[in-house]
Parts: sequence; C-alpha cells; structure tokens
Amino acid sequence: MNISTRTDSVDSKSTFAIYNFSNFIYDYISYNYGDEHGKFIIMCIGTDRSTGDALGPLVGYKLEPIISGYKDIELLGTLDDPIHAKNLSENINYINTNFHNPFTLAIDASLGGYNKIGHINIKEGPLKPGLGVNKNLPKVGDISITGVVNISGIMEYAVLQNTRLSLVMNMADIISKSLNIALWMLHKDKKEKKNTNNLY
Repeated sequence: MNISTRTDSVDSKSTFAIYNFSNFIYDYISYNYGDEHGKFIIMCIGTDRSTGDALGPLVGYKLEPIISGYKDIELLGTLDDPIHAKNLSENINYINTNFHNPFTLAIDASLGGYNKIGHINIKEGPLKPGLGVNKNLPKVGDISITGVVNISGIMEYAVLQNTRLSLVMNMADIISKSLNIALWMLHKDKKEKKNTNNLY
C-alpha cells in the first residue's frame, strides 16, 4: 500500500477514534520507518501558555510514563519542558547532532475550517509549526500529526488563547492512547520478527 501522498483523519468525537487512529499511526510508521533509521523521535510541539497551543505538550505529558519503557524511542516536548517557537531550532539541532539518521514523528496543534475543528490528521512528511499564526519556523517530521483545535483566518493568537480545554484534552487523550497502542503493536512485530530470525 503506497500512502506517500495520503493524509488520514479522524473526528475526535467519533466512538472509534482511538481504534481508527491507532491503525493509521501503525500503518504510517510501518511503511516509513525502516531498519536504516536510528532513534525514533517523538517531538511534541507547542506551549502550555496557550490553551489551543497546548495540544503537543499535553500529548508529551501523557506519553512520558509510557515512552520510558522503550529504549529505542526519545520523547521531546512535555508540559514541564515544552518545545515552542523560541527553542524549536535548538531542539532540531539537538536531534541532528546526537542521533544518526533519526526518524521523527512531529505533533502540533493547528487551525482549520469550522467543520474540521476536533479532527486529528496524520500525513507523511513534515509539519510547519507556527503556520497558523504566521510564524516562519523550520519544518520538522518524517511523519506528522496535527489536531485542529479552532478556526483559522481571524485573530489567530486570540483564537488559540480562547480554545476550549476540554476539546484539547480529549484530542491529547486520543493521540497519546493511539500512539501507545500503535507502538505496542510495532514493538510486538519487532519482537516476533527477531524470534523468527533466531530460528534459522
């Protein structure tokens, strides 16, 4: 299955959001993350100083106790240590300096059409942090996840500040739980492959 030009999306209000999104994540990582890659990096982008822009750090916060069990995964961006406009380049340099051929999954909030609020998207390729608020920041991610937290087009900073926390928390729950399931499935695949290879 060639998903190189695909973007997949779930509505966070859907009953099957976690089931569907975990399968999407699994497919995208399986297809794009190979043996040639080094460390798997999860970069959660955003700031805890704005409700709408806190999606990334909240996902990082929820993933932190889970990721500690995976030696081949590095998590960057949490509520205590967020990655935002002022330190994004520094963190990208840290990845490029310390890891050989890393594979990065980037997560960030976004703005969109009214009918897309609450949707969580995954695509192959990088995201452009700060695009919704007209900031020129470097692209990041081999694959990327974005959550549409509010409407775009007018007073973006104010819109992000006045985003409902319940919406952002629900989206962060879905992303973190979906990632947890997908990573468990991928780890299981890797273990089974290793055991099979040891038989020959």
